Amino acid sequence: MEGGGTEAFPDLGRHCQHSDCHQLDFLPFKCGACHKVFCSEHRSYKAHDCPKSEHNSRKVVVCEICSTSIETTGYDGVDENSALKKHETSRDCDPKKKKKPTCPVRRCKEVLTFSNSSTCKHCQIKVCLKHRFPADHACSKHMISSFSTLAKDGKEANSKFLLALASRNGKDCGNKTRGSTSPPAPSVKAH
Repeated sequence: MEGGGTEAFPDLGRHCQHSDCHQLDFLPFKCGACHKVFCSEHRSYKAHDCPKSEHNSRKVVVCEICSTSIETTGYDGVDENSALKKHETSRDCDPKKKKKPTCPVRRCKEVLTFSNSSTCKHCQIKVCLKHRFPADHACSKHMISSFSTLAKDGKEANSKFLLALASRNGKDCGNKTRGSTSPPAPSVKAH
């Protein structure tokens, strides 16, 4: 039953190798793990109870000590526990690594990962996506260079102001309230 086709076309199609099926299929599927041929109904690992279904699977295990992700595959023949033990005994496992890096911008507590971070081209600081533009994270190199180009084109008094602003690097901006005579607005809470 392993062959296929009909009497007129013996090389056309293959029979399903599932023990209960043996259907002639003209577009058969070959299992990537056990290398047997199946019909569309039995092509999945689960449908034909593939003994080698873990062959090409990829799993990621997270170390509880240092929060490092460790990839394991069925192809390696390494199970999750042995991969964790191997990682723990290596020098890569360090409990100090557990703390995740956060955005260095003041008052921003965004945890930086590979998918939500950006490195500034000017100051090489790694920041979150909200602060990826130089103006958003008070990039000192970018501010001085942009203000110096403005200073060349602008008036002398204006350029001195812009250079002084750039040298402050965003410090003390908005920290002190100016002599406001109006009392603070009362807060209203909804019940």
